[in-house]
Amino acid sequence: MIRYAFAGLFLVAVAAIVYVLMSAASGKPPVNPLERYAKGTLEKVDFASAGKPAPSGTFTVADGTEADLASFKGKTILVNYWATWCPPCEKEMPSLGALQAARGSDTFEVVAISIDSDEDVEFARQRLTELGAANITFRHAPLDRGDIVYGADVQGFPTTILYGPDGTELARLSGEADWSSLEAVQFIDAALRQAR
Repeated sequence: MIRYAFAGLFLVAVAAIVYVLMSAASGKPPVNPLERYAKGTLEKVDFASAGKPAPSGTFTVADGTEADLASFKGKTILVNYWATWCPPCEKEMPSLGALQAARGSDTFEVVAISIDSDEDVEFARQRLTELGAANITFRHAPLDRGDIVYGADVQGFPTTILYGPDGTELARLSGEADWSSLEAVQFIDAALRQAR
């Protein structure tokens, strides 16, 4: 009888080990550590281009001089390509302003790049303020000179790309998101922790 009891216990133990191993194998861990933070309005964040360097194209800053994303080296940046003729772009801009207010620092910045035409640049600058994002520096790269836009492989608007301090892409999101949501702030915080 004792022999059968030991055999039964052995079979139960083997079954438990097999169950644990099968459960662990079916729950595939994320490849990118930021994936676990891509929830809520960020559930469509794409990590396929992670590791790709930031484009070398340029944009114009408020005083008319040209700059590029390389000037942000050493800082985590959230680059948002937007336009005034794009309703989803305008809808998400207040949340980008809120994110900049909450997390903007010497280690993180929201970089909004307007793709509006040259004749609409003053209107775009005004709209950035009207949309609650006056704390985001106005930058401009019209599509007819949009080497930065095409270099980033932007397919639609808005598109938001997160770059690490080394200048390589961490993640991107095509379409609007609520960047002031708890999930978005946690996502940015995780990226900042990863950058340390």
